[in-house]
Amino acid sequence: MSKFKNWKDVKKELNFTPEEEAEMQLEMELIEATIEARKKANLTQRELSEKSGIIQPSIAKIESFAQSPQATTLIKLLYPMGYTIKVVPINENKKITRKEVYNAKD
Repeated sequence: MSKFKNWKDVKKELNFTPEEEAEMQLEMELIEATIEARKKANLTQRELSEKSGIIQPSIAKIESFAQSPQATTLIKLLYPMGYTIKVVPINENKKITRKEVYNAKD
């Protein structure tokens, strides 16, 4: 038997609740959308740091999923790029897209 486990087995052992899984998925989508917004704005992490006041190493940690951002941090990162966070109702039959989660232009 291999001493290494696959993610499916590890995930089973961690025993996440559906709510915890949904929270992790939402956090991942928010971070991915923030990365996409930065790239769409043609900004480096350093340039975003200068505009947002969030230090570049923190941005790097957030973008590599090594650090969970607080809502205030996400707002500070998104605002200079023309985005914000938007609260929307959850529709069980439809996955919410990143654009629907937060897009200041809506």
